Amino acid sequence: MTRITLTAVLLAAGMAAAAPAFAENSPMVGGAPMMASKTIVENASKASNLTTLVAAVKEAGLVDTLNGKGPFTVFAPTNDAFKKLPAGTVEKLMKPDMKADLKKVLTYHVVPGKLDAKELMAKAKMGGADANLKTVEGEVLTVKMDGDRLALIDQKGGGAIVEQADVNQSNGVVHVIDSVLMPK
Repeated sequence: MTRITLTAVLLAAGMAAAAPAFAENSPMVGGAPMMASKTIVENASKASNLTTLVAAVKEAGLVDTLNGKGPFTVFAPTNDAFKKLPAGTVEKLMKPDMKADLKKVLTYHVVPGKLDAKELMAKAKMGGADANLKTVEGEVLTVKMDGDRLALIDQKGGGAIVEQADVNQSNGVVHVIDSVLMPK
């Protein structure tokens, strides 16, 4: 019985040691590992700093789209990014009669294809200092370098900095940003 217990303890310790190594290979967003085998929505739903975004995606009816094949490049605003908006903006956009406007804002954060930070930086440098990306919403989003960081400029002149780049998903890539981008 002692051998079985000792073996069980050693096996459990080995599994416990293996688990963190697996998690270390996956980038952490909002305290949760982002698994490259999961979709954008599956991963975002686990990140504590993306709860407002996930709620908005659900309210806008975009869950199936962002769980789809893709590939998509998503610029994901954090909860703090949404808090930067004027008071009442998020609540207003989350009302059922504002679904079209909410969908427009959210799809403005999505670009078709999978563009990692290296590709985005190359596009910015090819454009001289910036590059334009056509979003799923249909309007242009400008990507440029801000020192050694990627910056995004929206159609209203507002900007966001990529806080965490290259969070790979099964259907694309997510870049976590510090502000909400707004279409015209």
